[in-house]
Amino acid sequence: MTLSHTSVSKHKIIFDTDPGIDDAMALLLALVSPEIEVVGVTTVFGNSHVEATTRNALNLLELAGRPDIPVAKGADRPMVLPRGRTGEFVHGEDAMGNIGWTVVHNPDRRPLDVSAAQFIAETIMAQPGEVTIVAVGPLTNVALALQLEPRIAQAARNVVIMGGSVATPGNVSPLAEANIHNDPHAAAAVFGAGWDLTMAGLDVTMAVRMDEAFFGALRRSENRLAQFIARIVRFYQRFHRERYGYPDGGVDTHDPSAIAYLIDPTLFRAERWSIVVPLDGPAMGATIADRRGFFWTTPKVNCLMQVDAARFLDMFRARLTT
Repeated sequence: MTLSHTSVSKHKIIFDTDPGIDDAMALLLALVSPEIEVVGVTTVFGNSHVEATTRNALNLLELAGRPDIPVAKGADRPMVLPRGRTGEFVHGEDAMGNIGWTVVHNPDRRPLDVSAAQFIAETIMAQPGEVTIVAVGPLTNVALALQLEPRIAQAARNVVIMGGSVATPGNVSPLAEANIHNDPHAAAAVFGAGWDLTMAGLDVTMAVRMDEAFFGALRRSENRLAQFIARIVRFYQRFHRERYGYPDGGVDTHDPSAIAYLIDPTLFRAERWSIVVPLDGPAMGATIADRRGFFWTTPKVNCLMQVDAARFLDMFRARLTT
């Protein structure tokens, strides 16, 4: 087993997202972390349709006092397949815990006139070797950016995704995780591009559980971002209780895991394996790893397999309550 490589400098990231309660947690964690500079936010369907996820991204940046960060609206459907069910049943009708986010709060804030894919491609090519893509929704925007400009596979610093699973059962099918399942064709393109790719999948995201005591600490803090997370999480807690039977207000820590990896890779242990994504059939959207290492020749992926949950949660709490 190999220890994940350590960060040597600040990460400039494009945050590709479908906010989403755990997306909001991840974005706010990134914005308060000195190791990370968010150079843009791109939005995609997933936890809701793209109009709603774009609205939520604009409102989150306004909440965090970062209206300077550009937002580019992206894909509202997969590359090949019809769009399946979006995630309001997990995240609420506004995809933000049913707190009433139905409009963009600052009417002067609008997404850019360019698509998410174009923004990703142009930003990476303008700063070769410097920009990391952090993708925590379906990978449609990233795959479309690869189509527009294949050279981003060499020009991106690296890519970190929340998605997939190696050994943990899926959460939308027996084998598949939701982000990959929502657009398996896009995922196959991203996994096959040959760039430095890290997968924070269910193996680690379901091994870190925030509970009511954790959210109580956020609620009692004087940090308005922490208080906001505690406000939106109620709907998410109910979903986890009804779906998985989690006690004590527990929820899985999905999207923040991708940000945590950039902040401190030593929180995780990883293995490098080739990954194949089936495009149809019962295994559609699964991320099947060649753990023996001699079946496939597809590019190797840095698969996060273990996590120091206690240290992760301590870091998150400290960042959001200080």
